[in-house]
Amino acid sequence: MTFTKTLLTSTALVGMMAGAAAAQTEINWWHAMGGANGERVDRMAEEFNAMQDEFVLVPTYKGNYTETMTAAIAAFRAGEQPHLVQVFEVGTATMMAAEGAIYPVEQLMEDAGEPFDGDDFLPAVVSYYQTPEGELLSMPFNSSSPVLWYNADALEAAGVEVPTTWAEVEAAAAALVDNGMECGVSFGYQSWVMIENFNAWHNLPTGTQENGFAGFDTELVFNSPELAARLDRIAAMSENNHFVYGGRRGDSLPMFTNGECGMWMNSSAYYGSMVDQADFEFGQTMLPLDTDIADAPQNSIIGGATLWALQGHEAADYEGVAAFFTYLSSPEVQAWWSQETGYVPITTAAYELGQEQGFYADNPGTDTAIQQLSLNEPTPNSRGIRFGNFVQIRDVINEELEALWAGQQTAQEALDRAVERGNELLRRFERSVN
Repeated sequence: MTFTKTLLTSTALVGMMAGAAAAQTEINWWHAMGGANGERVDRMAEEFNAMQDEFVLVPTYKGNYTETMTAAIAAFRAGEQPHLVQVFEVGTATMMAAEGAIYPVEQLMEDAGEPFDGDDFLPAVVSYYQTPEGELLSMPFNSSSPVLWYNADALEAAGVEVPTTWAEVEAAAAALVDNGMECGVSFGYQSWVMIENFNAWHNLPTGTQENGFAGFDTELVFNSPELAARLDRIAAMSENNHFVYGGRRGDSLPMFTNGECGMWMNSSAYYGSMVDQADFEFGQTMLPLDTDIADAPQNSIIGGATLWALQGHEAADYEGVAAFFTYLSSPEVQAWWSQETGYVPITTAAYELGQEQGFYADNPGTDTAIQQLSLNEPTPNSRGIRFGNFVQIRDVINEELEALWAGQQTAQEALDRAVERGNELLRRFERSVN
């Protein structure tokens, strides 16, 4: 697959760059992309550096999302912050509250004299990172949405269709296990998939104040009887391995790719992993609908991360940051990144380029995340979430749900405790910003 035209003609520029290296301004980018995606980040940096001789972009892997954000905050306090840091979506409120630390992307682009039009970006992506006045605070980079991955060979062998509802997921999981599989369905990032996105998909609130978008004085309210009923049914499925919990984040990926589990709910951005690891016919489809709650799905919400520019560097440095943002959001780069990884192309032009290239026609289902995000006009329940201390709150949710899967409490008890503990963290965050 081609990358961009400039990469093919960069050899001569690399030679020129070597002679001019002493005059170049270094732009430091801390990121959380390990493995194959880290190699893709390095490739983008190499191409950007080869395209011009004024700036040199230096990407540095700093660990997972939480570790990267924590490192950047500590570095800022020490006056040693990078120019750019990749922060996952649940860190948005924390970054917004860091007055004087961030350089809003729209302001940065304007100050650097770099062309920028927020209307070029997919609304479902940028709305998560905008102020109430519509100013984009950080540059979208790797956005995804959870989908239902399925082992097409296993479903066919079990004689079942790709499920679209939770009732059909339950039936398919039973058929898969009856046909010899060790596990029917699993999922990762359980707060993101089974609370945040489940609620958005069914137009249920996760918190007050429009899920935190309307103010820091928000409270969590995801302990609804509707969600509790669904989680209790999932817990009951674990008695015969129709559901198997495989851990946090993407820990359960091998359960799917090694053929142990026939269905898996997690990020669309695992597409690259599926291509590399699965030796069976796989596919992805939209999240299942709980028809006891809704007649039709609303829309899913994004995960992934954006790039935040940090204050404290020379004005000339930010011209390099702005130039990189222009490169990063170009249709060619975004189409390549999306098609390699499964992340959503952040601009309309990149999505249209992928269509023109025939990628979605040749790889059916790879636009599932885009379709989910754009299914309907977002409501206050489905725009996204913006809660302070949500990194810690997700840990609380993980702990309480893990006690549910272990049979130590009911779903309602797990959700009630997670809400109570989470609201304490919200009040702590609110006090810190007032």
